[in-house]
Amino acid sequence: MTTVLPSRPSGVNGAPDVGSSFSSFPAGRGSPNATETPFFRRQSTPSKRSQDSQPISRKSSPSVNSRPRTPQSRSRKLKSQYPRDAPERHVEYILVASFDIDRGPIMEHQYPGAISPDENMLAELMLPDQTHVRSQDWTIFFLHKDAGSEEEEAAEQEAKRQRRLEKRLAKQSAAEDGTDVERDMSDMSDDSDNDEDDDGGEPPLMYVLNLVNTKQDNTVKRGAVVKAMAICTRHSFLHIYKPLLLLALEDYFKSPYPETLASLYNAVNAMDLSLMPRLSVLERHILQSSDAKDMFAEKFERMIRQRQAEDALSDLKLSPGSPSKGGARYAVPRDTHEFETKVIYHDIPIPIKVPTAVAPETVGDFSLVKLIQTFGGPHISSPQPFALHPHLTTSGAYTHPIIILINALLTQKRVIFLGHNCPSGEVAEAVLAACALASGGVLRGFTRHAFPYTDLTKIDDLLKVPGFIAGVTNPAFANHHEWWDLLCDLPSGRMKISSKIEAAPMTQGLVYFQQQNPGISTTPITSTSTNYFASSTPASSDPTGDTVFMEDIARSITSRHGESAIRSKFRSYTFKFTRMAAAFEESVYGASALYIIPPSETDPAPSTESPNSPRKPSSASSSGHSGKADFTSLRGHGYVWSDANAKARELAASVSRIEGWRNTRSYYTFISDLAFLHSSNQKHSRDSGDSPASPPVTLDIHHHHDRLRLLRLSSAEAGAIYLAFAATCMDYVSINQLLVVTPESQGGLFYVSLGLWHPDQRVREAVVNLLERVGEHEAGRHYWGRIGGWVRLGKARVARDIEQANRTEEGGDEMTMSVMGGFMGESRNS
Repeated sequence: MTTVLPSRPSGVNGAPDVGSSFSSFPAGRGSPNATETPFFRRQSTPSKRSQDSQPISRKSSPSVNSRPRTPQSRSRKLKSQYPRDAPERHVEYILVASFDIDRGPIMEHQYPGAISPDENMLAELMLPDQTHVRSQDWTIFFLHKDAGSEEEEAAEQEAKRQRRLEKRLAKQSAAEDGTDVERDMSDMSDDSDNDEDDDGGEPPLMYVLNLVNTKQDNTVKRGAVVKAMAICTRHSFLHIYKPLLLLALEDYFKSPYPETLASLYNAVNAMDLSLMPRLSVLERHILQSSDAKDMFAEKFERMIRQRQAEDALSDLKLSPGSPSKGGARYAVPRDTHEFETKVIYHDIPIPIKVPTAVAPETVGDFSLVKLIQTFGGPHISSPQPFALHPHLTTSGAYTHPIIILINALLTQKRVIFLGHNCPSGEVAEAVLAACALASGGVLRGFTRHAFPYTDLTKIDDLLKVPGFIAGVTNPAFANHHEWWDLLCDLPSGRMKISSKIEAAPMTQGLVYFQQQNPGISTTPITSTSTNYFASSTPASSDPTGDTVFMEDIARSITSRHGESAIRSKFRSYTFKFTRMAAAFEESVYGASALYIIPPSETDPAPSTESPNSPRKPSSASSSGHSGKADFTSLRGHGYVWSDANAKARELAASVSRIEGWRNTRSYYTFISDLAFLHSSNQKHSRDSGDSPASPPVTLDIHHHHDRLRLLRLSSAEAGAIYLAFAATCMDYVSINQLLVVTPESQGGLFYVSLGLWHPDQRVREAVVNLLERVGEHEAGRHYWGRIGGWVRLGKARVARDIEQANRTEEGGDEMTMSVMGGFMGESRNS
């Protein structure tokens, strides 16, 4: 029987909502186009921890005060991702299941309360098939809150809003009383992050990390005892709990009582993550794309200073008049990509590393490199043609299997990973890697409909989910083509397109595009006699560029560039796809919701020769630059092609998968996320304390940087871009936007720094000022630190010329004043 211990109070007060029911399938399965809460509104769920903060030991870390604060450091108070006083828990439930020879999988305990009344469902998920043949196995599965708890969720959201309102009123009251020491820091933080705190839509998933152990015991039937222990958390980085699960399950074998679960539950929820700063969307992108170990170290320093101030104030209230304790108790992390903390379990400190920035659709600890090698190796060594499908085989019958997998996920096909005789942990890892592969940290909607492990007993519910991604170990799935659209067989490293896959419909967008481009075929390469991945091919044989892209990925893996570099490349690939889709929609439908066009783009202006810049900015005239020109409204947006023919060829090759993507969950969530990110950036630009007068960003920085990188521009066109960058990137947020589109792996500030050699002196001066602002930026200083020495010499030369020109101008003014003074003296004498 399942032991259910007395539960804590309602979830509104911070405990797990034991009245809510969870299921392994999403509640709403009818609409494939249902939008979700923008990821950018959701921060990782704050945690409950012990009130006594633990010192963070960093023997080799620099001192808190060893690095000066940069001018870009804002004075407002930083918020923690997981505040000390937050009521939410790191781990909400702990489950234990076992296998009974007579009854099958059974639940033994749910602590601190029942997460779901369907105990059989949970037990079957926790004890996967063939688990008795291996001593240990890991698996992951997700739980969704049932639709019946929508009223409870609404009540909880209303309680959160009420608490925020009360907090704001309390701060205003304190400010009126004169206690405004922290008012300027707290109010701005609350105002800027209220939207991010509001979940607003579907509740976050419950991630479940499960460990199964089989111990030989001759005193029981079948000679073995099989038990599983699972941790249920809202954190997508649930792999950090693996060491604790190993220890706790061993303890449970020795002492199978609820007290063992209570000790684990209390230990993990006492973990202190309150010194981990909350990062914005742009800051997370910058941190993930950089390998600098002290990126945004200033934010950790500010968090520590805030904590020290809070501790000093607390000590003063407890012991008025007594001297405060000296010495720093905290230090900056050695690597800001991971926050190091510890969990005290049975008086043993267990080191834990928590990722500081987590991309959307990233769950657990997986490897894209492993996934690519699993399916890429057999394809390269012994290529086999695929059955043609417009959404999937965009490069013909020999399309790389990884590209087919990405296309299947983008067009919301049903994907199954089959791992016969494989541990369920390997199957779950492949499913999670596939979700991150298609997402690229840009798109969402995959993990919510992913099932890292499932079995035949749940096939009826699985088939009701549109576009699922599931991991299975039963080979019976391979014989039912009607259950899936793409089958990925892990042992053989082969993929198979179902013979019963739904045909791609003829859409209006495809018809319109064919009418606009009658001379270009939109049908993928149909030849099955040529392997287009075996060697480098000209652009005519690879119009999508996917072959060249996968060759670059293979070279990076061979060169051991690392997991982060591979993820960065796929992020760029996904973002390129969304920009191409926006260009397709603008070409066919006249407008696109995938891009927010500034008002300046809608003003009439003469056309130019470049297909990427449909209107030439009045500020970029070849006759010179007006002193009152508004360079922040430089026209042009979207993806950049070398010419109109290249644009038509690439769009024609991708038109089918673009049309297939336009009716999916990830398409609509991307639009929602884009709208929220735009409004958030505008709000932060207005509220920024660094440059109150800076205008909102109305420039497509990515587009114009790509023009500098890919096109041969005239001096006037390049000068207009450099002046626009200098006029736009004035504050903290706008410089972040520049750094996001200039990752260090793609040259960093190289193309921006080329403006130091522009023939126009005004452009050179503007680039120097821009680089100086970037060098003072928290993240920009790392980009500037990695720039070449010749760029530094060029900047020094331009700065010296500016200084010399200023001295010459001052000398001329002094001479003019002396001549005028002499003239006035002679006039008075006469």
